[in-house]
Amino acid sequence: MAINLSKGQKINLKKENGSNLTSFCIGANWGAIETKGFFGGPKKEAVDLDLSVGTFDSNKNLVDVIYFGNLNSAGVVHSGDDTVGDVDGDDGLDNEIIQINLPQIPANIDNVVFVLNSYQGQDFATIPFASIRLYEGTPSRVNNIVATYNIASDAQFAGFVSMILGKLYRRNGEWKFSAIGEPTRDRKLEQTLQTVQKKYL
Repeated sequence: MAINLSKGQKINLKKENGSNLTSFCIGANWGAIETKGFFGGPKKEAVDLDLSVGTFDSNKNLVDVIYFGNLNSAGVVHSGDDTVGDVDGDDGLDNEIIQINLPQIPANIDNVVFVLNSYQGQDFATIPFASIRLYEGTPSRVNNIVATYNIASDAQFAGFVSMILGKLYRRNGEWKFSAIGEPTRDRKLEQTLQTVQKKYL
């Protein structure tokens, strides 16, 4: 059974058989915004959300940024940019996916933080069925959903275009995941990562 995460909740990356989860995906899913067209009929407005990752060392220094312009880093791979969202309703697939391989992440990295930015400045509260999930599998195949986190149409996200989703963090040689779910006043990825450094490490 997948865990339905709430803000601030932490989970151990343990499988039911007691072994550690070392290879998995973090996926973000969202829909296009429905508006009224010129003649009053429904019209779909494309939504370009950007799922990105910042890796940080024990001194809170930013080591690398994995985003649509830099798809690969040690232990972290981005699936590529989705600039539209699900136009025909939720297709059950994630629009942008980060693959994580924990054994390949360098020993100097203590935090792997996931952020979401609305590239065109579209308000999070207007974007349908926005959610993230942590699952075993690949970008094209979901084997087992570990945890889901629904961020759609929440009143607290009204007026915001940037969000800190959650982080993987290393404690006593083990990795854990924390759901953060905090909107920020930042407009761009660089600013969002600076907020991560100041408040969330």
